Amino acid sequence: MSLAAEFKKFAMRGNVIDLAVGVVIGAAFGKIVSSLVADVVMPPLGLLIGNVNFSDLGVTLREAVGDSPAVVLAYGKFVQNVFDFVIVAAAIFALVKGINALKQPEPPPPAATPAPPETPPDVKLLAEIRDLLKAQQQPPA
Repeated sequence: MSLAAEFKKFAMRGNVIDLAVGVVIGAAFGKIVSSLVADVVMPPLGLLIGNVNFSDLGVTLREAVGDSPAVVLAYGKFVQNVFDFVIVAAAIFALVKGINALKQPEPPPPAATPAPPETPPDVKLLAEIRDLLKAQQQPPA
């Protein structure tokens, strides 16, 4: 099998296509949620905690010298990103929980009917004797 044919077989599998669609939709959804956090949630929250923007917090390890830029440990950006992540995770959790609540519960699968118990050997033998006696008592046709 050629490399191109093998790649085509791989790429056309159903789960690969589903994964690609999921990644594209996930990226678009991520932008929507990030915009929700940055543009809707953070401004009122910033007002609530006194116009604090964690992104500006940092420690200067070395001042700028000549053409060399300053070395800054920007821990505030990390704190802001963690905070954004928590809000995004909570928003996604709420969305998934809402979607799951809207779904119809799937009916449970029908219970398998148990197989009838096997006939004991003595009952089988009696049934054979009965059938033989019936066959002997019937007149020939």
